[in-house]
This record gives sequence, C-alpha cells and structure tokens, in this order.
Amino acid sequence: METYGKILLIAIPAFLVLVLFEKWYGWYKGNDTVRNMDMISSLSSGITNVTKDVVYLTIPIIAYEQFAHYLQIYTVTTTWVTYLIAFLVIDFAGYWTHRWNHEVNVFWNIHIIHHSSEEYNLACALRQSISLFLNPFTFLLIPAAMLGIPEKVIATVGPLQLFAQFWYHTRHINKMGVLEKVFVTPSHHRVHHAFNKEYLDKNYSQILIIWDRMFGTFQAERDDLPPVYGITRPVRTWNPIRINFVHLWLIMKDCWRTNSVKDKFKVWFMPTGWRPADVIEKYPVEKIDDVYHFDKYDPKASTLLKIWSWVQLIILLLTISYLFSHIAYIKQLHLSWIYIYAGFVFLTVFAMTELMDRHPGAIFWELLKNVYGVVCILQCGDWFGANAVYGSFVTTAVYVYFGISTLVTAYFVQRHKQEDRGQLAYAN
Repeated sequence: METYGKILLIAIPAFLVLVLFEKWYGWYKGNDTVRNMDMISSLSSGITNVTKDVVYLTIPIIAYEQFAHYLQIYTVTTTWVTYLIAFLVIDFAGYWTHRWNHEVNVFWNIHIIHHSSEEYNLACALRQSISLFLNPFTFLLIPAAMLGIPEKVIATVGPLQLFAQFWYHTRHINKMGVLEKVFVTPSHHRVHHAFNKEYLDKNYSQILIIWDRMFGTFQAERDDLPPVYGITRPVRTWNPIRINFVHLWLIMKDCWRTNSVKDKFKVWFMPTGWRPADVIEKYPVEKIDDVYHFDKYDPKASTLLKIWSWVQLIILLLTISYLFSHIAYIKQLHLSWIYIYAGFVFLTVFAMTELMDRHPGAIFWELLKNVYGVVCILQCGDWFGANAVYGSFVTTAVYVYFGISTLVTAYFVQRHKQEDRGQLAYAN
C-alpha cells in the first residue's frame, strides 16, 4: 500500500507532463488529438483507479503467495531469468485477461472505461477500471508459481509492465519498422482502440505482439482504413464512475426484463453486446452503425467551465498526493480513515464530471461532497492529520475551498439552465 503510493507520487506527475506535452505537440504540429474535457475525464478516471488500487479495493480470489507455496515444483535461481519468466507469464496472462474482457459480456464492464474515449491519446491510457473488485488474474500466474518465482518479483514486474503500456497510446508515432514484428506499437494499439468493423477485437497483446500472432487475433493498421475511436454503444458522459458501471447496469436490466429464463443466465456470459431478442425489440439502445458518420460527445463548455474544471482537477491531484505521501501516517491514526479519504476522492470526481456533463444534479453531488468533507474534519479533528504535518491553515483552506466550490458549482448549474432554456426557446 505505502510502496505503491510512493511509486505513484513519481508516476502521476510524469504521466501528467507527458499528456500535456502531447497536447502541446499536437497543437504545434497542427494535429491536436487531445480535447480538453475529454482529457480531464481521462485524468479523473486515472485518479479513481489508482486510489482504488492504493487502498486495496480489489481483492484477488486467491493470493499469488498461496499458489507459490503449494504449487512450486522447481526453483529458478538465476536473477535475470527469474525476472524474464515473470515478465513473460504476466504478459501472457495479460493477453488472455484482456481478450476475455472484450469477448465475454459481463467482463466487458471491467474494460469499457478504457475504450470509452472517442479520441486516442496518452490521456485515454489512464482510463482504467474501478469496477473490478474480485480479481481472477492470479490464476493465470500459476506457471510462475510452479517455477518458484517469488511474490516480490511478480509485485515488481507487474506495475512496470502496466506502466510500459502507456507510451503507445498516441497518434503521433507512425509504424516502427522491424519492432512491429515483436512489440506492441502505437500502430498496433490504434487498431485495438478502433471500432471499425475490420479492427474490432484485434491486437489484445500488452507488450509482446507475438501473442496475437500466435492466437490469430493480429491485425495490422491499414493505410486505406483510418482507425475511428470509441465504442459502438457510446457512453455519452465525462463521468468515469458512471462509465465504469454503465454496461453492468444494462446487463442487469436485460436480465430482469427478458421473459426467457435461459436468457437471464445467458446474458452474462454470451459474447460482448449480446442481448435477449425480446429485450432488443422492446428496449433498444443507441448503437453506432456507421463509424464514419456520428457525432462525438461534446456538450457545450464555456471557457470559464473549462478553467474551473482544471482548477478542480489540480485540487484533486493535490488531495491524492497528500493521501499517497502520508498513507502510513493516516493509517496509523486510524485504519478506516484511508477508506473514508478514498470516498471523498470518488465524490469529488463524480461531482466535477457531473458539472462537465451540464447535469443539474451536479449541485447535489457538490453539496454531498462538501458536507462529507466537513464531517470528515469534525470526526478527525482536522483534515486527516494534515495540521500536524503542515500547520493549522490546512483545515481553514479546506473549509474555504468547500465554500467557493459550492458557490461556483451553483453558478454554473444556474447558468446552464438559462442557456438550455434560451436554446429551447430559440429552437421553437
């Protein structure tokens, strides 16, 4: 918990700098691939994911150390071989986990957030799931356990393998020659993120593209077929928490609504997108059939709203930085505080992205977030021990922020209502 938090204190600023550099580079080259609100949505999604991971809200069904203890039949003693085997096993397991997430209806809910952006850039790489609570990934690491690969090696290689998947989420790097034969490149992964019918369900590999070549899921990027990004059933929201559960909610409704007992079971495990016939007819959902002619999600956003959204994001980054840098201290004060703190982070993301979506209910979520924060201060005596670390001004600053944030959100909600009424009157 503490170690991963310290790693993220380095990784998060690095990722943010690279995302902003890509934004600048695209502008400089006249090919900006990063839309402002889409980027904020992606970054806020990354924040929810790392917060969930740091406070251990994902539970492996069986811990790797148990497999290593009971299934070990050999011990690899050479250090570099140990790390190589760990990497290969994790990459192989990643391929199959990724493939199942795409091909099994219920598992798609775990992965939909990553494909929900209608852009393709470094920021969308940070769109990661918070809906995975029970992690079956450990079962795919059995070969490593049988070879006696220590848990600490898996724990080291795993995050590195994950971070190494960040760089190829870009449109600014073309095909890379001979590297295309062995490694996943931006070109390969552009295919994976595209929802052109020719590209769907291809290139699941994470670092080594050889798995796709071995198992028949490889597709090269075609010069005559530009990738179009997004998903066939668009989510139509900037709110990453909503996106994380939108597909699961659809499956649950289909399960309830269908009259077929058989289909109530099938809907969970059929190929992704499958719905019972009687439900499709009675409860249709939006689906993009022509990927070359559709409107990207882009609700009206004033310059002031964009600036305020960035202010909220920066404050949120400062908030999680305190959590990650002082997690051992906070846990020592009271173990439950880290989970309460995570709740505040999630409420903040929900409130700010609801406002980005121009939902009138944004003021409710903003008030709930701020009341939750005030209760936290009253229960803890200050902002989770921050007074002892930085001084008593922290609690005062947090109170001031709550007040300003509530007023600004109320202003935007009222402004958006007036704009929508004016637009409706003009249309009539």
